[in-house]
Amino acid sequence: MSDQPRASRALERFTVLDLTRARAGPTAVRQLADWGCDVIKIEMPEAPGTTGGLGGPRHGSDFQNLQRNKRSLTLNLKEDAGREIFMKLVAEADVVIENYRPDVKGRLGIDYEACRAVNPAIVYGSISGFGQDGPYMKRPGFDQIAQGMGGLMSITGAPGEGPMRVGIPICDLCAGLLLAHGVLVALLEREVSGEGQWVQSSLLQAMIFMLDFQGARWTMDGEIAPQAGNDHPTIIPTGVFETSDGHINIAPAGAVIYERFARTLGRPEWIDDPRFATREARSENRAAMNAAINEVTRTDTSNGWIDRLNEAGVPCGPIYDIAETFGDPQVAHLGIAETVASPALGEIGLVGQGVQLMRTPSKIAASAPECGEHTDEILEAIGYDAAAVAALRSGEVV
Repeated sequence: MSDQPRASRALERFTVLDLTRARAGPTAVRQLADWGCDVIKIEMPEAPGTTGGLGGPRHGSDFQNLQRNKRSLTLNLKEDAGREIFMKLVAEADVVIENYRPDVKGRLGIDYEACRAVNPAIVYGSISGFGQDGPYMKRPGFDQIAQGMGGLMSITGAPGEGPMRVGIPICDLCAGLLLAHGVLVALLEREVSGEGQWVQSSLLQAMIFMLDFQGARWTMDGEIAPQAGNDHPTIIPTGVFETSDGHINIAPAGAVIYERFARTLGRPEWIDDPRFATREARSENRAAMNAAINEVTRTDTSNGWIDRLNEAGVPCGPIYDIAETFGDPQVAHLGIAETVASPALGEIGLVGQGVQLMRTPSKIAASAPECGEHTDEILEAIGYDAAAVAALRSGEVV
């Protein structure tokens, strides 16, 4: 077993070979690394003068946040000797994850069927832009393209202002999370069948899944969801409202909470006002409802309304910038901002896991590796001595 510190004991029995680049694939692998898998990140040997590629500079915040808790092996998979090493690793591994375009892995000879021939128990995870087959399989995938094709941009932004992208690469992130989920399901099923399988997701598939109720409005009712801006598309008057010193979110969902909301704002007459008394009426009179609320909320500060509405049991909260988010006492209590020692950078701050396990928690245990940092130890573990490693280096295989 490697001396690399593990982030958790939960999945420490599994070895993952990471062939991913950019974001969606590394997001999937990060989930496995953060829960204790021994992750071997396989990278091309660095060419002289290179400082970074897909995923940004190696010592930048994005790369460090995505690639923590992994070991790095340099390996040129275009060389026969490189593929031979890779297949030796596959024979002992549990999981391979890649996000090449669908035709590339076949040309390299490292696709699912090739890996399965070496290890029938291997779980092979793939992420692509549009799927492993079909009319768009060879198209290059990019998060914003999937946001547009998946319908998200058509329902994001204010009405009449045109499509709007979401402020994070949500298709990449969701595809990665879904693939990690599928890999874990496959590992559980393997305990019954003894066999691995191919697990697939794509940016487009993940985006459509994440449409959730907005997608079901079309598939079940034939309704095309419009843009609603900061207003909730169906629960009204949930949205953003002005205060004397800024803006807040208020979400008075349901009849009981709506009544509390009206009373807390000092407008109990809204409960029976025919324009606002029912969900359907509030939907038809959304603009008038919002204007009436803003007239009231502008009379006090954001903190004043947040305290009063939460005390009354009405969901309400601030609208932070990211610095304010990490400065909030509840965020500090959750401990999601973690620090880890980096040999290259000193102590750095990263974003931890969004789920907690009581007995086997996740904790960032190692910063992102330097390119090829663990090459020697990984090759030694599968039988290569110092002379053999030196020969591989001189041949630009590792």
